[in-house]
Amino acid sequence: MTIGTGMRGASVRSFAKDPSVRDHRLEAGTARRVARYGRPFARDIAAYLVLTILAGVLVTAVPLLLQRIIDDGVVPQVREVVIRLGIVVAALAVVESVVTVVTRWLGSRIGEGLILDLRTEVFAHVLRQPIAFFTRAQTGALVSRLNSDVIGAQTAFTSILSGLVSNVVQMVLILAALFSMSWQITLLALCLLPLFLVPARVMGARLSALTRRQMTLNADMYTRTTERFNVAGALLVRLFGRPGEEDEEYEVRARGVRDAGVAISVNRVVFMAGLGLVASLATALVYGMGGLMAVAGQLTVGTLVAMAALLSRLYAPLTALSNVRVDIMTALVAFERIFEVLDLRPLVREAEHPQEIPQGPVGIRLRDVSFTYPPADEVSLASLEQRPEAETEDDSPVLQGIDVDVPAGAMVALVGPSGAGKTTLTSLIARLYDPTTGSVQIGGVDLREASMDSLRRTVGVVTQEAHMFNDTVRANLRYARPGVPDDEIWSALRAARIDGLVARLPDGLDTVVGDRGHRLSGGEKQRLALARLLLKSPAVVVLDEATAHLDSESEVAVQRALDEALSGRTSVVIAHRLSTVRDADLILVMERGRIVQRGTHAELLAAGGLYRSLHDTQFRD
Repeated sequence: MTIGTGMRGASVRSFAKDPSVRDHRLEAGTARRVARYGRPFARDIAAYLVLTILAGVLVTAVPLLLQRIIDDGVVPQVREVVIRLGIVVAALAVVESVVTVVTRWLGSRIGEGLILDLRTEVFAHVLRQPIAFFTRAQTGALVSRLNSDVIGAQTAFTSILSGLVSNVVQMVLILAALFSMSWQITLLALCLLPLFLVPARVMGARLSALTRRQMTLNADMYTRTTERFNVAGALLVRLFGRPGEEDEEYEVRARGVRDAGVAISVNRVVFMAGLGLVASLATALVYGMGGLMAVAGQLTVGTLVAMAALLSRLYAPLTALSNVRVDIMTALVAFERIFEVLDLRPLVREAEHPQEIPQGPVGIRLRDVSFTYPPADEVSLASLEQRPEAETEDDSPVLQGIDVDVPAGAMVALVGPSGAGKTTLTSLIARLYDPTTGSVQIGGVDLREASMDSLRRTVGVVTQEAHMFNDTVRANLRYARPGVPDDEIWSALRAARIDGLVARLPDGLDTVVGDRGHRLSGGEKQRLALARLLLKSPAVVVLDEATAHLDSESEVAVQRALDEALSGRTSVVIAHRLSTVRDADLILVMERGRIVQRGTHAELLAAGGLYRSLHDTQFRD
């Protein structure tokens, strides 16, 4: 006799769980929230449970029919009984196969539907978090929540749904049948149950520790691989790395994963061989004691065969049910980790009754604006970042008492030393954050009251590091206006002074720009970003040092494109090179989160102060 596949699946799956979940204290209401995700699948779940119960009945019915075939047909040599009951057994086999297929289909339908709902909800929720969330959270940990935890929750949900019901039904029916045949043999067979459960507990802890170690080593190896395989990492390794040492360090991690995998395989084989030995002893017990009882006329041969068959199907559900609390807790912990992300409320939310920002030229007004970056607990989760418990946070204001009026169509330049708050100020205009105090208005509408759609339509931003998705030129440009025809794309490219380059690319608009646009130069990415901005055609343009880090030729090309982009639009420009903002309608000089000077280029030079100092430093030669 060997252990059935159900026994193997149930035991191995449970042993891979972390036993610490037994002592985990769940948040109140977690189980109710999990149940809500099952409501859309209520009919499928009901059918799934009915078929699972039917499968449990079939498992018990077949050995009982074998008993009748032997006792009522084979022993007395009644062919009709053998044929009739044989046909019934064959029919039940067909029914069992159909039930198995339908049950698997329903299980997949429920499980994959659950994954779809959870993934889409988590993805949509994460995209609405503030930028501070993404600057703090580890991308790998975040992706793990979206993939591993969601799949773990789904797997545990469906396996518990089927396993708990099926195992309880099978155990009750099998025990009832066994006791009705021979309570003596049944009790003796149950005495061997600790030989299943005790090794399961001991080996479970060992396998769990090995599995955790393997997962840690795999994560370490995965992190190192992704860091070296992206464009920036590969460039850094090529410029500064030592290939021999890189190979050795990777081999050390890979060897650790191999050793842990071998240890897990060996321990599982030893454990399963031990369980197989115990199962064989149980079979020998049944046939030995039962055989003596059959010789003495206390049992029939059919009863003996049926009891052996039923006993082989008893240990799997008993062992699985002994681990059911760990399985349930594991599922709930996986859901809890997902809920932890879903419960993180975005700091920037749309008003209950949002207002539309007027279309056409609009002005910008900032009134007594102050801003302090929110603490980590409000924008992120400690479990998603490597945050030391003793980490201290800077709660000093980044902006203080900002009052600015930007007329429609005017150009305002922000200048000042690094850390003065220039980028933070433009982040408030784009509503990446809300001011701590005061208000930011565009077209007379407080951005807290503005609809998100009208805000994104009105405000366009180009940063100094123009990001491109690893997609075609066309797809990156159409991100601003999905479905825009190619003739408008080429018009935007001409306005951005990059149509000639795109025309010379191997596949034109269908050329893939590479990871983060690394197949393009910095100036080319900036001009593509400006073309994307022109396709969006916003009324307000925010430029965060769009010509920084460019060579002279690229700067000239980008500056000409900027002149096209800013024409007739309200613009707020962060400038590192003062030569690019001499013609601004208003220049705001910032220092330590305050506006310390304001005026035109000529006025500020005449007034002296910080602007004159910055100017003289840049143009001293």
